[in-house]
Amino acid sequence: MNNASAFDLHCGPFRLNLGTRTLIMGILNVTPDSFSDGGLFFDKEDAEAQGEALAAAGADIIDVGGESSRPFSEPVPAADEIRRVVPVIEELAGRLSVPISIDTNKAEVARHAIAVGASMVNDTGALKLDPAMAGVVAESGVPVVLMHMKGTPKSMQLEPHYEDVVEEVRTFLADAVQKAEQAGIDRTKIIVDPGIGFGKTVAHNLLLIKNLSALHALGVPVLIGPSRKSFITKILGSGDERRELGTQAAVAAAALHGAHIIRVHDVEQTKHTLKLADAISNSIV
Repeated sequence: MNNASAFDLHCGPFRLNLGTRTLIMGILNVTPDSFSDGGLFFDKEDAEAQGEALAAAGADIIDVGGESSRPFSEPVPAADEIRRVVPVIEELAGRLSVPISIDTNKAEVARHAIAVGASMVNDTGALKLDPAMAGVVAESGVPVVLMHMKGTPKSMQLEPHYEDVVEEVRTFLADAVQKAEQAGIDRTKIIVDPGIGFGKTVAHNLLLIKNLSALHALGVPVLIGPSRKSFITKILGSGDERRELGTQAAVAAAALHGAHIIRVHDVEQTKHTLKLADAISNSIV
């Protein structure tokens, strides 16, 4: 990978080697209203089948979420989120040979998910939206993804402004890492995410992908999630085919700029894209 450091990430019984190739986090939305696939896997059996399909296609991590984080979305009560994700995680944990991540910013949801087999927390709130989240992560010893978001999903796309988006996001994440460590979370368990599409304009998203290696100075792995985000269609135009083609272009760019993990909907296509992108990154004169 392009100047990306190597890390060993322990997720319960699983060990992920980050740095020799770009890993894939497959998205499993158990929601009725997610922006790309809302409702497709809301049924428990459909969600379980999709989780198995993502793993079979080559996902290194399955990220299960029960609340949409699309722009202008309303929060979901923790009880509803738990009811959506916990049965799916419990079933998949017994079937899959890859770690399962719980995509939530609620401590109660994370606690229940970990209890039934989740071995990573993907927190879009970077431990800031629920004061109990840091304690849950520290006590369980699972890795955590700290993501930058300007505002909340309901407000984040209301004219986001930065003087220097790359530096401001880097500073935010540096502070989040420090606070996570102060809360008792081991630095080897921390991953950062610049939050593509979360309180950013098209230009902001492009700059963050282009300058992704600036986050390497934080000394932790970098995850990024450009999959099917609206900045792609704002550049290429609407349509599912253009959205997915644009996603793969963004995936390649992110890998070449040093992402350790890329979060996507289409694992099969991403696996092919990353095979070539990683071959280019690892080529030697």
